[in-house]
Amino acid sequence: MSNQIRLDVNPMMAEYVGPRGIARAELDAMIPEMKKAHAAVEAGRGKDMQGWMDLPYNQDAIVAEIEATAAKVCEEFEAFVVLGIGGSALGPAAVQAALNHLHYNELPAEKRKAPRLYIEDNIDPERMAALMDVVDLKKTCFNVITKSGGTAETMSQYLIVTEALKAACGDDWKKHIIITTSEQKGFLIKIAKREGFKTFYIPDGVGGRFSELCPVGLIAAAVCNIDIRGLLAGAKEMDERCKTDDVFANPALLDAGLMVIAMNKGANMSVMMPYADSLKLMADWYAQLWAESLGKNLTLDGKPCNVGQTPIKTLGVTDQHSQLQLYTEGPFDKVITFLKVDAFRATTPIPHGCDDIPTIAFLGGKSHNQLIESERQGTEYALFKAQRMCQIISLPEVNANTIGQLLYFFELVTAYAGALLNINTFNQPGVEESKLAAYAVMGYDSEVHTAKREEMKNRPERKAEYIL
Repeated sequence: MSNQIRLDVNPMMAEYVGPRGIARAELDAMIPEMKKAHAAVEAGRGKDMQGWMDLPYNQDAIVAEIEATAAKVCEEFEAFVVLGIGGSALGPAAVQAALNHLHYNELPAEKRKAPRLYIEDNIDPERMAALMDVVDLKKTCFNVITKSGGTAETMSQYLIVTEALKAACGDDWKKHIIITTSEQKGFLIKIAKREGFKTFYIPDGVGGRFSELCPVGLIAAAVCNIDIRGLLAGAKEMDERCKTDDVFANPALLDAGLMVIAMNKGANMSVMMPYADSLKLMADWYAQLWAESLGKNLTLDGKPCNVGQTPIKTLGVTDQHSQLQLYTEGPFDKVITFLKVDAFRATTPIPHGCDDIPTIAFLGGKSHNQLIESERQGTEYALFKAQRMCQIISLPEVNANTIGQLLYFFELVTAYAGALLNINTFNQPGVEESKLAAYAVMGYDSEVHTAKREEMKNRPERKAEYIL
């Protein structure tokens, strides 16, 4: 059986799903623009913020260094903690969930054969206190990940952790820190050099949401015994598949074109629905990639546009029982993407029993493997009957290679879609406003933050009758 992931877009097309779908004429009319989008992405390969396209090819030396460091971490530590936010956390979490035991941290050490992994991507004060309750600082390694070193959330965690490590470990505290940051820019590289921390570099042309296949994601994966060479090999395979501008040979290009047509038809929400717990956090990772890349208010030539598609995270079968009613009978404003696994890594047979209750007894002799795929097919059919657009991405099995393919597939879909929308796919100016405002609230003393505080004070007064 081929290890290639497969894309089935039949349920996107009007000839399959009915008039609410995309007519073949609409797709044919878009093909010239899709070819231009492909050319634009290829022209940018490795340049500016498209350095992520080189990652499957240029990291042999870095991978060897990561593997050596991971082996040392496994020898010396019982817990490995990622301090990061956004792509610095979502990617590592998605890959760990996909490729390791679903209760990895609870496994006995002799079965796990690697440190427990904690990914601290928020600054809820109770969360940091809770982490300190479950790790032994003397046996814990922290990976601080921020390209700029100016990420308030991550650097506040760094300050808390280093103070705690100094108290617990004395002069040895520095060996508990690994830094992942820019080699040339920002504050964290200065700190890393000053303190002599083990440091890995984020390439300049790789933004956070495109960073899983560089040291940002590969370090935690290697520490947890994930095959990082397999991840990169899978990404390379997908890249090779997608170097053609033949729309019907390039799955990422076909998907991008159809998603943009769907947006133009009013489908402004993208529902990601994995039918495997191992892929649940892929929906979280995808949500940042899709939202932060495509949600823009200006085209490349400066025209107002307000484009984008809202990602929605779900899990099959769980969310059949919480969201499917909306998807089948609510507004025609969504595209549903199923993530399907052909062969699970375990088989759970259902025993015979309750013979006096036919609807229960019927399940005996079957398996959860059969049941989850039957439920997925049932959901797909319910959407078909309601004339709702959906698509199916099938993984032959979940392994490092197929996950590498999947990650790179979505990155390419995003890049092609951004080119079709004529936007800057790789910036995030809308995020910066909230960061500036947060520092202003905290009282940071600079001219720009003082001005922002004054600006914030000029908001309308809140009315008492609207506060209950």
